[in-house]
Formats: sequence, C-alpha cells, structure tokens
Amino acid sequence: MIKKKKNKSYTEVYALGQYISMSAHKARRVIDQIRGLSYEEALMILELMPYRGSYPIFKLVYSAAANASHNKGFKETNLVISKAEVNQGNTVKKLKPRARGRSYPIKRSTCHITIVLEDISFYQQYEEYLMYFKKPGCSNENINLTCYDTYSSGGLWDKK
Repeated sequence: MIKKKKNKSYTEVYALGQYISMSAHKARRVIDQIRGLSYEEALMILELMPYRGSYPIFKLVYSAAANASHNKGFKETNLVISKAEVNQGNTVKKLKPRARGRSYPIKRSTCHITIVLEDISFYQQYEEYLMYFKKPGCSNENINLTCYDTYSSGGLWDKK
C-alpha cells in the first residue's frame, strides 16, 4: 500500500531522531505529555521531567525549532507541537558471558522519534482575513443550532 503524505510544508517543520537507545514504550510516556503543547511549554515540561527519556526528546524539540527558525524563518513563540510519534527501531542483541561457559542474551531496544512543529501564525492570519472580508448582516447569532433528541421527543421509540 502506498501512503500519500499530505503536503503542509509551508507551515510544518520536523526533526527526526533515529536509533535512540531507549524502548519505544518509555519514550511514548514522555511524548504523550507534550503532544499538542506550544514549543515553550514543552521545553519547560521536558526540563523538569524526572524520566531518562526526556533529554533526547528535549534535544529533538529544540532541533525542530532551530530548523523552523533557520530554514523557514518562523518565530519560536508561534510554534506548536502538532505531531509527535515514536516508532520501534532495531533491537541490538549481545551475549554476556556467564558461569560454566554459558551466555545470556542482552537485548538493547532502540526507537525512532519524529517531532513535527507547526506555525500557528498562518492560521491566525487566515482567521483575520476571513473576519475582514465577512459580509455585513451575516453573524453567528442568526444560525440556529438546536439539537433534538429522537428518543425522548415522543417520536419513533416512545410507544407505550
């Protein structure tokens, strides 16, 4: 199956960390805390987290922001973590020598982390654009958004 990637290159910047020596489960525990936050809030949270996996993720978020400011010219105050994902990488297998000529396997798991930052100033400018060209007389108060419950309205299901 071929996956098509949506092209949002004008507002998105990413950083990719591959073969980070940490299990994907432990990295997801940290990633779930910062997904959807602004760049500055995510840095503050990552600095104060007690987990070992927060430092490589901190470096990736910082690198993605550096990519945004250097390559695209985005301001760091307008950046939001729109997508953060952790995938399982290769497992490094070693043998540790033990007593009586035996050996025990040691498995070091790795993971791949992707951080995508999005510039929200584009969307704020788009909303201002829509508000500027909005026609007079069309306001949100004229729209009736009432929800009728079909089960308790005496309709189809209320036959006794």
